[in-house]
Amino acid sequence: MGKVKSLISAFKERWDAFYSSWPEPVKRAAVPGLVAFFFLASIFFPAWGIINLYWQQVLIYVGINIILTLSLNLVNGYMGEFSVGHAGFMAVGAYVSSILTVWVFPKLGLSQYTPYLFPLALIIGGLAAGLTGLVVAFPSFRTRGDYLAIVTLSWNMIVKSVLENIEAIGGPRGFMGMPKLTSLAWVYVWVVITIWLIRNLVYSNYGRGALSIREDEIAASLVSVDTRTVKIVTFVIASFFAGIAGGLYAHVLVFINPKAFSILKSTDILVMVYLGGIGSIGGSILGATVYTVLLELLRPLQVWRWVIGPLLLVFLMIFRPHGIMGMREWKFLMPPEERPESWRKERELFVLPKLASAKANPLNPEK
Repeated sequence: MGKVKSLISAFKERWDAFYSSWPEPVKRAAVPGLVAFFFLASIFFPAWGIINLYWQQVLIYVGINIILTLSLNLVNGYMGEFSVGHAGFMAVGAYVSSILTVWVFPKLGLSQYTPYLFPLALIIGGLAAGLTGLVVAFPSFRTRGDYLAIVTLSWNMIVKSVLENIEAIGGPRGFMGMPKLTSLAWVYVWVVITIWLIRNLVYSNYGRGALSIREDEIAASLVSVDTRTVKIVTFVIASFFAGIAGGLYAHVLVFINPKAFSILKSTDILVMVYLGGIGSIGGSILGATVYTVLLELLRPLQVWRWVIGPLLLVFLMIFRPHGIMGMREWKFLMPPEERPESWRKERELFVLPKLASAKANPLNPEK
């Protein structure tokens, strides 16, 4: 383990030195350039046969799981609460967007425009999930402690039971007939949108409020943080993105069943959050990618591969409780003023001269 850590730190030092040597315009254009490159790759690589259908499907699941993990990390990681029913909001988004593309758009005579209306269906599904999240959040955040876990667990079970008992949408047999509209490009676009919006939220006033609640809710309320409003807004946003992921999931499988959104699905999302690390956007991306690819590689083990997930979480909690990247972040996901080099520069320009002045003139530090 020590050798691995030393190799990682050596690689990081070399990479930082190499990155520091880049001109400033190149640094500023690096991330947008990579985003544009991968977007073009998500369109043309499948069309040219560079990525076969199997790996397209795997990458689509990776993208959907990244959205789910990022959204749950808002609540469990950044806000410090514990929600265990995220699959319930995913189910709402999946069913609402599917009803739109299967029933509503064709009845309005818009069948030929359904591929172009797909983003609208996803957004409406996300809004429906966000609305249900608002309904769950109001009673949940009147209390403190572990009550949110109990409420969201009950919510997940309620959603599954309701869907199983509505025959109009297939009941326990499931709902089908959706066109296969989810592509690698669409998933990539939504992943980028999710990362960008959640990153901006985390470093906004609401995000700072959520972080203060995680550290000490009483102290946060004493410094004018409206803790209840921050909790509700954060929870609704997390529910919205879970609904988006549900809509993408439904239109890649072209069939959804209430059993697909049980507590086991919520557990999978929890494993990805804590595997990657709480309070980290990069950790959510890493956790979702590692867990999804690992389960796919273990597919030959059949049902035994589902034993790996819980065991992975157990060992992770023992040896690395904060996950792979807990409480840490990749530099390119941070605003420039939040990066360590900015802090060092500010310290050199403002803090150190003042300290030197204070030492030189202890009776009158301003001189």
